[in-house]
Amino acid sequence: MLPAGRRARVRVPATSANLGPGFDCMGLAVDWYDELSAEVLEHGLEVEVTGEGADQVPRDERHLVVRMLRQGLDELGEQAPGLRLQAHNTIPHSRGLGSSAAAIVAGLALAWALARPGEPLDLDWLDQLSSEAEGHPDNACAAVHGGVVLAWQEQDWEVVELDPVRGLATCAWVPSFEVPTAGARGVLPDEVRRLDAVAQATCAAALVHAITTDPDRLLFATRDRLHQDHRAALMQPSADLVARLRQAGIAAVVSGAGPTVLALGTSEQLEGARTVACEGFRRHDLALGGGVHLLQVD
Repeated sequence: MLPAGRRARVRVPATSANLGPGFDCMGLAVDWYDELSAEVLEHGLEVEVTGEGADQVPRDERHLVVRMLRQGLDELGEQAPGLRLQAHNTIPHSRGLGSSAAAIVAGLALAWALARPGEPLDLDWLDQLSSEAEGHPDNACAAVHGGVVLAWQEQDWEVVELDPVRGLATCAWVPSFEVPTAGARGVLPDEVRRLDAVAQATCAAALVHAITTDPDRLLFATRDRLHQDHRAALMQPSADLVARLRQAGIAAVVSGAGPTVLALGTSEQLEGARTVACEGFRRHDLALGGGVHLLQVD
């Protein structure tokens, strides 16, 4: 049983999954973070939430961070007699910026810090549990490692940290409306035409090359034939903005399941996006971010 008074604090990034053709296997982290802390109490549960989603999330054992914290402690053979969770959220919810993955990774990282004080985070442990909880590894592993990742499942979840070209940046356009991930997945077809499958595989392979070696290929490499067109009716303003940006030569995609729009490129490449109409969206210029980080353990 963990002693009352033990505390930990973590920072976890927003993420973007798919990046166009890398459906469920490619993701990146940006420098946009939630900060959360947990303290072991003698009994009970206290949940304090400020910022994004504060008026929407539960304040009991249903809270996603609490659930993952409990699961993480159980995996580590520990229990907490009581808990106080404090979360300051800045990552928008249901916008395609990995808020759920951030909560999952944060809860597990807090569990590790409370159960293994003084030990560095076990990133493989986080990869396995967070990917299993999320159901796919793109957002989860990006939140764990930061930067740009390629991830997939064999016997276990496997992750490769890509080495992006110097100066690679992102720009996100976040709308006020939400699109739940479950709804966005529900409109995807069960079968894909061979022509589309070949095009998708080509662009996904080119995307790794473009990110790591040749950003001039990003516009081609971010083409998608698998998911974005099927989801367009759920987020027509986002689909229209993607089209306008791409017509202007900007490598734009739907971020995750949407409705945020994300563009990849060097600062010079992204500069052209400033002339593109984006009414109804708030633009955020973002660098690649670091992964989950322990800020305090005592």
